[in-house]
Amino acid sequence: MFKKNILTGLLVLIPIVLTLWVLITLTQFLDQILVFIPNEFKPDILFGGAIPGYGVIVTLVIVFLTGVIANNFFGKKFISVYEYVLNKVPVINSIYKGIKQVSDTLLSNSGKAFSKAVLIEFPNAGTYTFAFVTGVPNDQIAKYLKGKFVNVYVPTTPNPTSGYTLIVPTKKIIEIDLSVDQVLKYVISMGVSTSDEQFVKKNKKRKKVENK
Repeated sequence: MFKKNILTGLLVLIPIVLTLWVLITLTQFLDQILVFIPNEFKPDILFGGAIPGYGVIVTLVIVFLTGVIANNFFGKKFISVYEYVLNKVPVINSIYKGIKQVSDTLLSNSGKAFSKAVLIEFPNAGTYTFAFVTGVPNDQIAKYLKGKFVNVYVPTTPNPTSGYTLIVPTKKIIEIDLSVDQVLKYVISMGVSTSDEQFVKKNKKRKKVENK
């Protein structure tokens, strides 16, 4: 009974504590931006004391204002000018291009990052893992390949931000009826989320179809 209560308590508290830890860490990190703003805008001057989370608010305001400026005619012209300058600077241009390409793919409305979840054989034949389709190889890579291929990202457990980028033959891709969010939950939970209600329902439907 004692062991059962301890385990139950841990299962309840660990997600709450870790969530709070992430939020507090993020807030403290963003509060560091206060070092770069003028003294007259700091909470000590405006409100007479430190305000936890003030850096988060300032960051959101800066991001929003940057978006407003970047979406108008003069902002777009300014961005094109500084991008032109950065693209002419050795070393910096390659770093900037790489980061910009990733952010554009992940955040833009037209981005195709993680367009769908699939299954592939990895790391060995007969062993399967989830992967996310991120696009197709460009012409410079495709010329070395025979047949149709796709780019996929294989996330690692429990941290999906690290993983492997693979170029896989289209015929080796196994289509699945699961969303990207469901698969991410599966990966993060180390497979425990197979008890997820939607996950179970979809698998039951698939089995019914296969049995017909």
